[in-house]
Amino acid sequence: MQSIIQYKIKTALFLCLTRKEAHDCQDNNKYFRTQVIPFNKPYFTGKEIKYIEEAIKTGKISGNNTFTKKCQLFFESNYGIKKALLTTSCTDALEMAAILINIKEGDEVIMPSYTFVSTANAFVLRGAKIVFADSKKDHPNIDETKIEALITSKTKAIVPVHYAGVACEMDTILEISKKYNLYVIEDAAQAIDSYYTAKDGITKALGSIGHLATFSFHETKNIISGEGGLLAINDEQFIERAEIIWEKGTNRASFFRGEVNKYGWTDVGSSFLPSEMISAFLWAQLENLEQIQKVRKSHWNNYEIKLKKWAYENKIQLPQVPNYATNNAHMFYLVCQSLEQRTHLLEYLKQNQISATFHYISLHKSPFYLSKYEGNELPEADKFTDTLVRLPLFYELNSAAIVTTLLDFFLEKNQFYQMF
Repeated sequence: MQSIIQYKIKTALFLCLTRKEAHDCQDNNKYFRTQVIPFNKPYFTGKEIKYIEEAIKTGKISGNNTFTKKCQLFFESNYGIKKALLTTSCTDALEMAAILINIKEGDEVIMPSYTFVSTANAFVLRGAKIVFADSKKDHPNIDETKIEALITSKTKAIVPVHYAGVACEMDTILEISKKYNLYVIEDAAQAIDSYYTAKDGITKALGSIGHLATFSFHETKNIISGEGGLLAINDEQFIERAEIIWEKGTNRASFFRGEVNKYGWTDVGSSFLPSEMISAFLWAQLENLEQIQKVRKSHWNNYEIKLKKWAYENKIQLPQVPNYATNNAHMFYLVCQSLEQRTHLLEYLKQNQISATFHYISLHKSPFYLSKYEGNELPEADKFTDTLVRLPLFYELNSAAIVTTLLDFFLEKNQFYQMF
């Protein structure tokens, strides 16, 4: 019986469509789809292997050579960062930031609860107490109006996380940091090529605003190197020491520039810099950033245009981009009405061969931190924990198939089955 019904459905569809539409239907309609649409698919520009081979042929693949310097200069030249240092991950960059501001036992660091564990771990490793702030009602970003009440005499830094590449409200955060003499460390893991316009009308790249900032080039990001990250240093007082920490606690970088006649152990540090092969891969990506961003934004905009009416009618929230922020098309997400609805939606998408997923679990309720947390309830962070769904978004995406499937989610009966 099932095979007869499937045959009737296919026949009805093809009778109603032109030949071209029928061909498109096979790719986009859930009745025909046989391959899973992945949540993410890394994009390769075609030059990654070429540049890796070039790096190998130089005989210098250990790091801080030609491709590393090209990538670092790219960020300094294009985004107004005073000094950029590539790292093996954004986690490493955050750990460097914690060392640079001398985090020690008992210091307090304010950050959103709705973030990845690395944001907190970097400071916990140095002995800090994490003070979690709630998210905004309409966006997972930290609610800047809740920060000041969390400050104590032990507070040392604020770590705003630019969720989905959309800027936090940095004017207020900077004003608070100046008032209380605190460091601002931007977690810009998702925020390459995204910008913030301040109240004075000046637009700056995310990652160039705080004293320090970090980026990620994990394979799920817009620009990738498999694993990889970058520390952005915007306060000159940190530049010299950052290089030492980066080079295992030695002044090796100064030695190779000819600034000292020998190098030795001068500070704490670790092996944070990536190999030239990782940097070579990253350079192939950075060279194509404009094209990659153009395509990703096209996918993002298509989602928004096609789902806007559907979302409004069914009380589903789409991503919000404030007037002071830009959209770098890192992520397209939906906010459901409840955990139950999200569970049903994820299962529905899975049944239709679409790999969507939820995101963070509020860190203040994580198994590791739950017994340590002494703050208030954070209802907005918990809301996003329970209701946010991330849709597939990558360079080679065919979003039409996902849109078609989503538009059917709230229908009580599929129109095709009503014919039989």
